[in-house]
Amino acid sequence: MRQLDQIKICGLSTREAVDAVVNGGATHMGMIFFEKSPRHVSIEKAAELSAHAADRIVKVAVTVDADEDYLDQIVEMVQPDMLQFHGSETPQHLSSVKARYGLPVMKAIPVRGSEDLEVARPYVGIVDEFLFDAKPPEGSELPGGNGVPFDWQIMHQLDLDAPYMLSGGLDVHNIDDAIALSDVVAIDVSSGVERAPGEKDIDMIEAFLMQIKQSEKTGSDA
Repeated sequence: MRQLDQIKICGLSTREAVDAVVNGGATHMGMIFFEKSPRHVSIEKAAELSAHAADRIVKVAVTVDADEDYLDQIVEMVQPDMLQFHGSETPQHLSSVKARYGLPVMKAIPVRGSEDLEVARPYVGIVDEFLFDAKPPEGSELPGGNGVPFDWQIMHQLDLDAPYMLSGGLDVHNIDDAIALSDVVAIDVSSGVERAPGEKDIDMIEAFLMQIKQSEKTGSDA
């Protein structure tokens, strides 16, 4: 398996999970600011986790159509390294967000088929990175973290000149296939390392990151 440039574990809510993610070799950690999500954390809790992580990892604040006041509080108190947007935010809005906070921006794009990849095109040159996640199943109120994959092979049809992460239904059992079929160099996992929605499992985090390390080593030795 090829070497990954970025590994993001999203939806963290405890110090123990932060330590497992950092010590396991992940490059990014995500904190969710969306009350409908079981992974939602308060700004106060996120500020504590951010301070605990310090400069050991890239800290990403994930929001869904958040208003300016809420973003102001998150940026001021949590001091994230990156802002991720998982709602219906327009390119114009994200351009103004970048100017306001001076932070890199990631835009999540929901995908079911190859035609959905084109939704990202208007954001090229504005956002710093994309996250391609599976479209939520019918009836779900969550834009992400639903534990469902999409056809990873369609990522070969992407011709955008921008870095991106693959997300959606990844876990220790399918991560090798996901990377091989999509040929991505950056991945994001959330529900795939949980024992229940919103409850990160330290053993599952460690196993997931170890699987990636072992596969990378096997690939480099081949």
